Amino acid sequence: MSNQNLLSIAENLLQPLPNRGIVLLSARELNKMRRVGQLAANLLKHLEPMVQPGVSTQTLNDEAERWTQANGAISAQLGYAPPGYPPFTRSICTSVNEVVCHGIPNSKQILKDGDIINIDVTPILDGYYGDTSKTFLVGKPSVSARKLVKITQECMMQGIAEIKPGARIGDIGAAIQEYAEVNGFSVVREMVGHGVGRQFHIEPQIPHYGKRGSGLKLRPGMVFTVEPMLNEATCDIKFLPDRWTVITKDKKLSAQFEHTVAVIEEGVEILTIS
Repeated sequence: MSNQNLLSIAENLLQPLPNRGIVLLSARELNKMRRVGQLAANLLKHLEPMVQPGVSTQTLNDEAERWTQANGAISAQLGYAPPGYPPFTRSICTSVNEVVCHGIPNSKQILKDGDIINIDVTPILDGYYGDTSKTFLVGKPSVSARKLVKITQECMMQGIAEIKPGARIGDIGAAIQEYAEVNGFSVVREMVGHGVGRQFHIEPQIPHYGKRGSGLKLRPGMVFTVEPMLNEATCDIKFLPDRWTVITKDKKLSAQFEHTVAVIEEGVEILTIS
């Protein structure tokens, strides 16, 4: 599949509502985003002790669904169906090793010592979406796998550090790309961050590569995700037949971290912190 076709698929997955434009959230709405963001972060924290060799990704999914409902929320992923795509059948995404994103939990996928796994959660609380993910180490991964995970998290924070009123979207991607490449890793191009609030995926889109000084100017009230995906080698990806699961084309490792952030007068606020 060509890179252009991959880009088209990725854009469909992030397709905003027609004429939605950029949404600036009010102080009241930001408070709601703080609540759901904290809930999302706490869900990852709750699942972390379960990330052990011998545990299935389905078990992680089932506990996430139980915990989400017990805390008065629902899962945004469950049943999510962008135009032309089958409904997503689970409540979280579990992306193991070479899976870049959108891995579908199942009972046959058992975590092994040395794996890495990204868990992506998006609860909906009081009509607002909290979107976050983290890559966990299973047992004792290799030195190279640990470095990939460490640098991916640092790339996310490098990008977030660029966010303030008047900065440009390109500043975020440039910081991430520079840090990833100087450490020997590649950045996935086709999958991007996105606006979030009362909708799952809205404008603006946030590429994790780019040129400083380019792109939309950031304004207070904008809320979006920063979620870089770094590959161990080539940045090339491909979709599996389920039309959701994205893997590295060379089957080498991939890692991802994600926070939902708000542009505020003082700079940036990370909303998905437990």
